[in-house]
Amino acid sequence: MQTNQSVNSAGSLVARVREAGVVGAGGGGFPTHVKLAAKAETVIANGAECEPLLHKDAAIMEHEAAAIVRGMLLSMEAVGAREGVVGIKAKNTHAVEAIRGASAGTAVRVHLLGDYYPAGDEYDLVHEVTGKLIPPAGIPLQVGVVVCNVETLANIARAADGTPVTRKTLTIAGAVQEPVTLTVPLGTSLRDCIAAAGGATVPDPVLCIGGMLMGETTDDLDRPVTKTTGGAIVLSRQHHAVERKLKPAVAQRAIGKSACDQCRYCTEYCPRFLLGYAVEPHQVMRSLAFTATGKDHWNEWAALCCACGLCTLYACPEELFPKEACDDSKAEMRRAGLKWSGATTVKPHPMRDGRRVPIQSLMKRLHILGYDHPAPWQSRVLTPSRLVLPLKQSAGTAVRPGVKAGDHVSAGQRLGDVAEKELGAALHAPADGTVAEITDRHLVLQCR
Repeated sequence: MQTNQSVNSAGSLVARVREAGVVGAGGGGFPTHVKLAAKAETVIANGAECEPLLHKDAAIMEHEAAAIVRGMLLSMEAVGAREGVVGIKAKNTHAVEAIRGASAGTAVRVHLLGDYYPAGDEYDLVHEVTGKLIPPAGIPLQVGVVVCNVETLANIARAADGTPVTRKTLTIAGAVQEPVTLTVPLGTSLRDCIAAAGGATVPDPVLCIGGMLMGETTDDLDRPVTKTTGGAIVLSRQHHAVERKLKPAVAQRAIGKSACDQCRYCTEYCPRFLLGYAVEPHQVMRSLAFTATGKDHWNEWAALCCACGLCTLYACPEELFPKEACDDSKAEMRRAGLKWSGATTVKPHPMRDGRRVPIQSLMKRLHILGYDHPAPWQSRVLTPSRLVLPLKQSAGTAVRPGVKAGDHVSAGQRLGDVAEKELGAALHAPADGTVAEITDRHLVLQCR
């Protein structure tokens, strides 16, 4: 497969990817042009998609394999990598076949992953593919690796041809009539997406945006789809996992302070601990009992937590909230300006392979096995009449609008950007329309 000669230089590709507003589409939202401006030995495409019930990465790999591989080759050329690897769960046979077919004769290969959670964690994926361990509190680039979500790579290929990011593919699953994976314009409400899935089958739906474990839980069905929305799982407000996730933080802390018996299950199942990193949620839980002394020390055990949620939603036999305690500890460390200062050596736990959590076991514990249905790819694109576009859809700073209320805009037109040396990503019009409203948080586009 030949890459486009017009974007043969790394600088040209980086500029086009920046202009197109490409960010990490797997949920992280890191501006992709920054990654492509670095140098690395290996580019890894993250197609693990480990959140239960979500299928958008598998669908993209099956239906857009050529674009993904082209994006890989362009990215490899930009960073000077000799090898490209696509990490896919072996169970996704159609995706595996499509990527292998599209990458035949190239320097891109497929690496098969098991069906466990969280296979898509960057630290875990880099180790699985390369055998290397990212330094504590480090990034993949420190071991010569760049990691991009598979949808991000397809967007890189489109950016090389001058097409900006204006649409997002996502899965709508859970308590809906017909689970589906579809592509929608940025700014489409999740309410419209649920309607495209036949509507909710529960009277008081709650959404787990981005997944049940690492996603955000909300009852706001009018949330707009952004560049990082991978899907939404619809559940009843009375669902046990939803009740737990919606419990107020003050109650979570009070329960943990009174009930944690230091059994260590949260730590023994922690994927980062099993990789050899100094993450011990049970020690963080001790910090709930400290109000004046010792708290800073225990907080450090949370510094390398990846927030996968296994400790809270799978491991803890008392249904406490160690992940949330780790979140609080990391936030407190940021406020205090504290950074990781512990051991820098990493050695995987000898029981790591045996303690991986199969997706089926996880779904059983979450009481969602009954929602484990395919969410087939739907080729049609929704065309809503009103799009709400958040000005911040990536890591870094929010976009500064370059248009004003009343302006008529065309699909693909740039609506705003960040300063050249700021971290962020440009925003483009998903459709023809009129700018109806601009606030400090979003831009509303009334479509024609």
